Amino acid sequence: MNYSGSERRVHKVYTTRNTEYHTRRGLCVGVRDRRSGRWLRGHLALRSKVSGGLRFYESGGVRPNEGIPTVGESVFFMSDGRDLVTSPVVAIERPSRETVMEYPE
Repeated sequence: MNYSGSERRVHKVYTTRNTEYHTRRGLCVGVRDRRSGRWLRGHLALRSKVSGGLRFYESGGVRPNEGIPTVGESVFFMSDGRDLVTSPVVAIERPSRETVMEYPE
């Protein structure tokens, strides 16, 4: 059965080669190192808003996406003049309930 209403899920995980960026309603609430599984409490992305995505081309060009980042794009975080661009996203998933309960305060 297909749901035709508005998206109700509020959590997303943008996974890059080395890092997971956990968001709630577009705000980064947790950053986790993929190798160690440890939460990175001092990461620049924490408490920053996902502002869009950037796709980099081998020719040197960049295409901005002001919407929700997609696989292959780098996530662009912006907060109080601090900008952060991740490496390209390899997966976008919904976290398990257990993972959401582990989010750092």
